[in-house]
Amino acid sequence: MNNLKSIKDHFKYFPLNSGSGNYNMTKEEGGKTFSITVIPGDGIGPEVTQQSVHVLNAIAHKFHHQFNYQYCLMGAVAIDETGSPLPDATIEACLSSDAVLFGAIGHPKYDNDPTAKVRPEQGLLKLRKALQLFSNIRPVTTYPSLQHLSPLKKQRLEDVDFVIYRELVGGIYFGEKKTNEDQTWASDGCEYTKEEIERIAHQAFRAAMQRRKKLTLVDKANVLETSRLWRKVVKDIALEYPDVQLDFLFVDNAAMQIILNPKQFDVVLTENLFGDIISDEASVISGSLGLLPSASVGVSTALFEPIHGSYPQAAGKDIANPLGSVLSAAMMLDYLQLPAEAKLVREAVQWTIENMFVTKDIDPVNFYFTSTVGDLICEYINGRVSGVFSQENVELRKSTII
Repeated sequence: MNNLKSIKDHFKYFPLNSGSGNYNMTKEEGGKTFSITVIPGDGIGPEVTQQSVHVLNAIAHKFHHQFNYQYCLMGAVAIDETGSPLPDATIEACLSSDAVLFGAIGHPKYDNDPTAKVRPEQGLLKLRKALQLFSNIRPVTTYPSLQHLSPLKKQRLEDVDFVIYRELVGGIYFGEKKTNEDQTWASDGCEYTKEEIERIAHQAFRAAMQRRKKLTLVDKANVLETSRLWRKVVKDIALEYPDVQLDFLFVDNAAMQIILNPKQFDVVLTENLFGDIISDEASVISGSLGLLPSASVGVSTALFEPIHGSYPQAAGKDIANPLGSVLSAAMMLDYLQLPAEAKLVREAVQWTIENMFVTKDIDPVNFYFTSTVGDLICEYINGRVSGVFSQENVELRKSTII
């Protein structure tokens, strides 16, 4: 598999005319101006996002673009400052921007308090609703030089290349929630409409048409009415895409098959809860949660974020892996119709991995700092990695544990 393939070519379903048409030409020939809302979030979010902005600035310099950033609050940091996990000002900024770059969300003081009425995650759920981000897209790829880090055997990692489409604004996460006064009973409702299923199913089928023409619907249709509705609607839509092979897996079997034979998958389509679980399961195939990007798209501004959490234990230590965030920025560049720029970012990431300029999650003994990896990616983008940058200086910013 070619990991450097442009997402524009790889995922041609992106609604490139949605939320990405407000740019203007700059004075430099061919340059464009974009408005980017940056939400650093909690934990390691600010550190990895800082490196993505660093990389975007290098791209802007090389290609004569201009990225205008507006920084906003969401999550635990927003609760601490405003009392709300998602201030109205953040929603307004996102709606008026060309794209949103997001870090991570969550804090132990809320994770460890199940009675908390206001929680950081509420901010992200609310933002998805506000921006109508109904489709979460997670590509699952592997890097040959990192296969030793994967929990799977090497032979099962060959030719792994699939993408998960997770419905994002329906299902049990947004259903009616009930509990009694003495906290001895609780209920979470799960609802879906035909229209909610149709819009993401069409996206997934269009993606399959540009890939290997196979789509797998993951559900639990043997016991859930919502899954039976998903299966009926997807079967009907499949008639419009006769070249796409459609098959079905119950979610428990799908979770097993992702480990036993991940290369069988091309496009995976599923509802919110199942998608949350199996996409996290699939993410470990690459060897590190810090490597994988994601995009959330819909009818408004798109949001781009690494799949990892806030990892508060690493916050402030300059050891977090920025590559998932940087690759999310590359997906954002494709969304903004800048495929050459996105390809260059992926080439730079590939170069750092091949040369083992990697963070502690990948090499716990001889690792590089978060900021050093970001600097090296920018050096590659600027064409200064061949005999120009100082290897000695790079080594000085390398952490070696003896």
